[in-house]
Amino acid sequence: MKIDEIDAFVTVIRCQSLQQAALALGLTQPAITRRLQNFEEALGVELLDRHTRPLKATATGRVVYEQCRVIQRELDVLREIVASDTPPVGTLRLGVAQTIADIALSEAMRGLKAAYPDLQARASTGWGSQLLQRLEQGELDAAAILLPANKSFDDTLTARSLGRVKLAAVAQKGLLKKRAHTLAECQSIGWILNPDGCGFRDGLQRALTGLGLALKLNLETPGTGLQLQLVADGHGLGLVPLPLLQASAHADTLDVVSISDFKPLIDIWLVHPRVLGKLQQPVERFGAALERQFKEIRGQRAA
Repeated sequence: MKIDEIDAFVTVIRCQSLQQAALALGLTQPAITRRLQNFEEALGVELLDRHTRPLKATATGRVVYEQCRVIQRELDVLREIVASDTPPVGTLRLGVAQTIADIALSEAMRGLKAAYPDLQARASTGWGSQLLQRLEQGELDAAAILLPANKSFDDTLTARSLGRVKLAAVAQKGLLKKRAHTLAECQSIGWILNPDGCGFRDGLQRALTGLGLALKLNLETPGTGLQLQLVADGHGLGLVPLPLLQASAHADTLDVVSISDFKPLIDIWLVHPRVLGKLQQPVERFGAALERQFKEIRGQRAA
């Protein structure tokens, strides 16, 4: 058996599709099929149930899959050990939560380009849970995402908090009296939030569920600017990081709402596979740049 056969098998199980696995590995579908057949012949067992859609592993295939993941991790460690000190080249695939991108992405990307001119850094934005899934599937090398402080991660990943962001509930100026409100009292107004998968929305949903309340969603739209405009026009309450609120053109038309039973905080996480090889230093530099940007913003607010 060969390493590329193991890689093909693992990718097919992850993607649950020969076509998607071929795209992920940059191969043709017949090439993926040949590698799978060779791997099954070498082991003397059928690893895939080819009568199911989506494609799934047999009972033996699931056991083999877990062992193949162990082999891949050990190979990553071996590559790390023998990696030379030459500068990293190729492509660094980064996933960045939209809110983080709005605040700190441009500066972090400029720093990477200056430090590693032969490395092509590509960043894509999205919601935290979606980016985490792409990272677990091997589509990204690292992700900067916003998730709760108590978030647990797959044991194949390394995650560290770069800092904590305070969220503010906001309303149209003058809509609510200047006092502390409860989440139950906010139900009559409703919320304008990001689509499902956003860490802010998930935190609010958990808080409401804990109180036996359902989320009243008036509007669902991505993008802080549009959300704050809709809140300012009186269509509902919003939930936004304080740094973006303070920098918004709508700040003067909004009130921050004090909610006695909801004090939203969320962590900025840098997440990546345990072994990155030559990409380790660029990823750490990228994380440090994000961390520095958020610290500067907090310092400006304190001043």
